Parts: sequence; structure tokens; C-alpha cells
Amino acid sequence: MIRMKVIIYDCDGVLFDSKEANKAFYNHILKRFGMPLLSREQLEYVHVSTSLGAIDHLFKSSPLRDEAKAFLQGVDNAPFIPLLRLEPNVREVLEYLHPNFYTAIATNRGVSMSCIIEEHHLDGLFDMIVTTLDVKNPKPDPECLLRILNHFEAGPNEAVYIGDSEVDSQVAGAANVPFISYKNPDLRASYYFNDHMDLVKILLPRTEGLSK
Repeated sequence: MIRMKVIIYDCDGVLFDSKEANKAFYNHILKRFGMPLLSREQLEYVHVSTSLGAIDHLFKSSPLRDEAKAFLQGVDNAPFIPLLRLEPNVREVLEYLHPNFYTAIATNRGVSMSCIIEEHHLDGLFDMIVTTLDVKNPKPDPECLLRILNHFEAGPNEAVYIGDSEVDSQVAGAANVPFISYKNPDLRASYYFNDHMDLVKILLPRTEGLSK
């Protein structure tokens, strides 16, 4: 059995229930420019997109797109971060697994990520965080996962990527990293789970003989 070294998490939808925060954030921008509020389909899109990609999508038919992108850069994330809700048992499971694995985050979030970690008291529970600020090509490009693998000198079969969307599944597939689906049984994945406590059952058997 190949020993696994690295657990890589997506952020939105896996570590946090962030749809209300994302909804409030982008509705704030849409209101500023007199645009209709997010539809359900638009919310699903921006939930997995980069912020610039979200603006491109929301303003694709508007002459205000460049102005909206400029406005985006000045939006204060602070009022929206408290709207994120940590998924049940995340902190407890991270504290339990972290001694046996390197833990990382690969996300399409940018500047907000460090504030989110601090706000929710997850400091010290992740060995590496890769955001859109750290890569040239955000997800679905696999650059974020490859960067993490390279940092920990791990092969694709020595890691797993945990996500909740088709974009996450595509990223894992492109990097040849086994994919674990959270709360989404419709994705192609090696494992599925609905509670972070289940990760202990899935991953702990693979710690035998492992020293970080």
C-alpha cells in the first residue's frame, strides 16, 4: 500500500458553507451597478469561480464590466466573512488528522483566504494554502494541486483532493490525484462522504508507517 502524505481541501462548500456569503458579496456589487440580483444559476457559477471570472460572467452583456472589475478590487471582504459557516466537525477532524498528514487548501479564493482562516480560528491546521494569488491558472487548471504536490515532494497517488463541484473533480482528474466528493453523490470520485468525521474512517487506515 502506498502511504498517503497530503490531504488537499477545496474551501467553499467543503470547509465552509459559503453560499450566503458569496450571495451577499456579489449582490452588493450588482446593486452598486443597478443590476438584477443573483439568480440561482448565477449563484452556482460564482460559488466555484474566481472573483474576476464571476464578474465576467455576471456582466458579460454589460458595458459596465470593466468598471465592475475595478470596483471589485476595492470591496472590503470583512463584512461578508462572518456569513461563512464552518462545516460541522471540520476543526475537530483537522486536529485529529493533522499529526499524520500534511494538510493544504487549493481554492479559487484570493485575498479573503487569510482573513477567513483567522476569523474561524483554523490557524496552524494547514501546512500550505494555494489561492488564485499563487498561480497563473486557477481551477479548473491543475496548477494549484501540482504546486502542492511539488512542495511536499508527493506523487499524485500520495495525496487526495476533497471537493464538492464538477470543477473540483476536473482538477483532481487533471492532476491524477484521487478525488473525494463531499455532499455530492453525482460526481465521479474514489470516495464519498457527508460528514467530516467520516474522513477519519476513509483516511486513517492509510497512515500506517507514516512520519510527516
